[in-house]
Amino acid sequence: MSCQSESQVDKVSIVERQLLLNEEPYLIKGICYHPVPIGSSARSFETIDKDLSLMVEAGINTIRVYSPIDDVSVLDKIDTAGLKVIIGFGYSDPKDKFNIQSGNFINYINSYKNHNAILMWELGNEYNYHPEWFDGDLKNWYKAMNDAAAIIHENDMNHPVTTAHGDLPNNEALSLSPNIDVWGMNVYRMVEPQTIFSEWKAISSKPMYLSETGADSYMAKSANGYAQGENQKAQADANKIILEKIFNDKEICSGVTLFQFTDGWWKAGKNDVHDVGGWAPEGSGVPYDRIPNEEYWGIVDMDRNKKKTFDVVKQRYKSSNN
Repeated sequence: MSCQSESQVDKVSIVERQLLLNEEPYLIKGICYHPVPIGSSARSFETIDKDLSLMVEAGINTIRVYSPIDDVSVLDKIDTAGLKVIIGFGYSDPKDKFNIQSGNFINYINSYKNHNAILMWELGNEYNYHPEWFDGDLKNWYKAMNDAAAIIHENDMNHPVTTAHGDLPNNEALSLSPNIDVWGMNVYRMVEPQTIFSEWKAISSKPMYLSETGADSYMAKSANGYAQGENQKAQADANKIILEKIFNDKEICSGVTLFQFTDGWWKAGKNDVHDVGGWAPEGSGVPYDRIPNEEYWGIVDMDRNKKKTFDVVKQRYKSSNN
């Protein structure tokens, strides 16, 4: 394994509301990344070279993944490209050998904590929407998350611990999770993500970032002057507004990992067909039709052709300085 020694690893820290990389403010200009090939439901990094090239072109500096990358060659490529990665851990999925409940997550962290690609460790993704996974009581999740964060702190002093919370955490979540250093929030409020910043400022003095936000490229119905059907202009226009509003408040928000890099044909219906529909309920805050089409979220399509929103992301990320 070509991990660096601890003295060679970039130090990630927090001071008040800021995320710092080697004592300098770090603005996350990121992308959620879960590359699943057509016809499969399993993540694969077979396109990592092409994907990293496109990410660098777009000005992306951070990748967010939903489960650990247990392949040092992939992490090496991310580091060589000059990007950082937020490593996510699930709770109890038996297919994930590094899940939190098993305790094996700390084995992964101790194996990779000296890899220069690592930015933060992330515990859970929108688990507050699923109390049924925790005997009907989210306090069970917040305790498990807080205990896991404590173990991480004991083993790794160089990287903060974050979580991806579904929208704004309430007072119970905050009081039960003091060991979370940075709060990520998956925020879908049409094209008004900035409304969460004042709400966060009122309840916490910790750093936050938007772990998911954005728009899909399919209009399930006509709305706001955008026609029904595949509509890359609607996605591009929405993401332009969303990103501008995020980067207008760097004092509160440490950046964003936009959802997401590539379309996901595995999410709804057959995994070899570009299906309309998805898991999330209608009536959500997805621009502009309030209907999330889970297979149309990419800034590139499955063949890595750039959608209209790619240039929007590129312009906004490359013009935003830390």
